[in-house]
Amino acid sequence: MPENSRKPRIVVVNTRAANVHSVEKALRRVGADPLVTGDPAELASADAVVLPGVGTSDSVMRALNTMGLAEPVKAFAASGKPFLCICVGLQVLFESSEEGELSGLGLVEGNVRLIPTGMKDELGASMKVPHMGWNEVAFTGSESQRHPVFAGIPQGSHFYFVHSYRCVPDKESDVAATTNYGVNICAAVARGNVVGTQFHPEKSGDVGLKIYENFLELATASLTESGY
Repeated sequence: MPENSRKPRIVVVNTRAANVHSVEKALRRVGADPLVTGDPAELASADAVVLPGVGTSDSVMRALNTMGLAEPVKAFAASGKPFLCICVGLQVLFESSEEGELSGLGLVEGNVRLIPTGMKDELGASMKVPHMGWNEVAFTGSESQRHPVFAGIPQGSHFYFVHSYRCVPDKESDVAATTNYGVNICAAVARGNVVGTQFHPEKSGDVGLKIYENFLELATASLTESGY
């Protein structure tokens, strides 16, 4: 690094309903120095932000609203800086969810729906909900058309999922990757600087760490463009 450069300030938003420490550990493994916090001021001064989520959309939205983080999260998303959302963190980007009563952040048009129950696989066995375990992911478009956070990841890589609800964007162009679990499921969303994955990169081995590595590179490049 140049002598006057610094590491990007990556904030992991602590919604008190997320696997923040797993995300923090993954970021440290790729060379980042993340800060886990629920302080809106820290969010406002961040160079990049990760919004993880575990549990329900209402629990995450309730935490964001109670802690005064909903509007700062929206403002950060509009800043153009790298913003990565994981699992329920992805789901709350949408306008609404069948899982709860609270509105989402409304940063991506569409809603979140329950994965159909009672489905059978090709062998006739019942497909359980939640969808839990490793599943193959297909990225949309060619590799050159992908969002940079997914660069260098082989098509058909397997990632770890734990979810009962699936995101349904209004715009097909927002879908960055899909998987299949009886029905086609949006596995990732990308819109400019905002990226979300339904799967958990921090639980997905080397391909998951590659996403965090790419995210760190994006944050570092953003600093360079800002003159740091």
